[in-house]
Amino acid sequence: MRIAIIGLSNSGKTTVFNALTRGTVETAAYSSGQLEPNLATVKVPDERLDRLTQMFNPRKTTPAEVQYVDVAGIDSSRQQKTGLPPALLNYISGADALLHVVRSFEDATVPHPDESLDVARDVANIDLELTFSDLAIIERRLERLSAEIGKMAGRDREARVAERELLLRLQEALESDVPIRDLTLSDEEERSLRGYQFLTAKPLLIVLNIGEGQLAAPPALNYAHRQSAVVPLCGKIEAELAQLEDADAQAFMDDLGITTPARNRVIQLSYELLGLISFLTTGPDEVRAWTIRQNTPAVEAAGAIHSDIQRGFIRAEVVAYADLVAAGGMTEAKKAGVVRFEGKQYIVKDGDICHFLFNV
Repeated sequence: MRIAIIGLSNSGKTTVFNALTRGTVETAAYSSGQLEPNLATVKVPDERLDRLTQMFNPRKTTPAEVQYVDVAGIDSSRQQKTGLPPALLNYISGADALLHVVRSFEDATVPHPDESLDVARDVANIDLELTFSDLAIIERRLERLSAEIGKMAGRDREARVAERELLLRLQEALESDVPIRDLTLSDEEERSLRGYQFLTAKPLLIVLNIGEGQLAAPPALNYAHRQSAVVPLCGKIEAELAQLEDADAQAFMDDLGITTPARNRVIQLSYELLGLISFLTTGPDEVRAWTIRQNTPAVEAAGAIHSDIQRGFIRAEVVAYADLVAAGGMTEAKKAGVVRFEGKQYIVKDGDICHFLFNV
C-alpha cells in the first residue's frame, strides 16, 4: 500500500518522510529543483508481534508494511483551477492514501510560502488544489460523455447516462467544498470510479508538523471528514530519534518527556485509514502479520498467503490474540477451548491468529 506525502513547500515534508522511514534524504533537494520522488517501505509497529515472537521464538518475524512516497511541494499561489502539474499528479494519483504535512513550527530561517503560519488556511489551500484536480478530470469526462451519448443506444447508452449522472453528483459536491470521500456511494459506484483515481476520494491523514515548544500542548485542528484523521508530530525531533540506537533514543525521549515515538502513531494511523487490518500466523519458522482489508472472509484472507491455499481452502483454525496470550500458548489455548474452526465466509478480525487447512 502506497501513501503519498504532500504539502506546501517548506512544510517539512521530507523531514517527516525521514522520521517515518528512518531515512537521511536531503531536505533541501526539492528546493534545488529535484522532481523525482523519495520512496521507502516502512514496517508497521505491532506490539502483538513482539509478544508472539517471545512465545514462539521463530527464526524470523515479519511485520506488515506500508510504502511512503515523498513528492515535491505544492504551489498554492498558482490560482489556476486546472488541477496539479502533470508530473506531480502522476506521482500521487496512484497512491492509496495521502499524508498532508502542515507546518505548525516557527523558524525564521525557513520562510513560509505564504509569509505567515496559519494551519487552517494551509489545509484549505491544499484541499482546494485537490478539488481543482478532481473537477478538471470530471469536466473533461463530461464533455466526452456529452459527445458520446447522442451516438449510442441500448445498454451502452444507459451506462454512459448513469456515469454522467454520477459525475454530475460528484461535481456538485466538489463545488460545494465536499470531498468525494464524504459521499455515500454504492459498491457499484465505487467500482466505477476507481479508474479516475480522484484525489479527494483517497483517505487523508493530516500531520501537524509542530515545533519542540509545542510538544506539551500541540495545536488543535477541527477536520470533520470521513476517512480522515489529524495527528501532531515534531518532524525535526522524530527524524533525529529515527537515526539513534534504541537505548539512545529512549534516553532522548525521557529527556523530552516523550513516552512513544509519534512516528509509530502516524504509521499505524496510515494503516488504519486505508481500511487495513492484520491477521497473524505463528510457528517455529516465522511469526508474521498479513495485510488484508476489513471485512475479508477467511477464504480470501488465505489467498494473502498463497493462491493455492485459497483454491484448496478447507477450513481455518482461529484463535484471537488476546485469548492466546491469556492462555499462555497454543496448546493451552486449545485445552481452554478458545481455538475454533471457521469456514470460508468467516470474517477475519484484526489480530486473529490463523492456520489454514487446505488441499490441492
